[in-house]
Amino acid sequence: MRSSTWQKSSYSGSNADCVEVRTAGGVIELRESDEGDVIVRAAAPNFSAFLQGAKSGDFDHLLTTRA
Repeated sequence: MRSSTWQKSSYSGSNADCVEVRTAGGVIELRESDEGDVIVRAAAPNFSAFLQGAKSGDFDHLLTTRA
């Protein structure tokens, strides 16, 4: 794990409301930029499995609108 600086997706553009991610203390942390006090932590293998599911569309049914 390389960085503890918050990083946002390039899909967020210049908007302030986005999901940010970083590594800290050996785990992956996620937060919404406009709700910075709420941080979700996940072990790297769990985060990797989540990303694989998201990329394959496993969670698309949760979306009410599509970009």
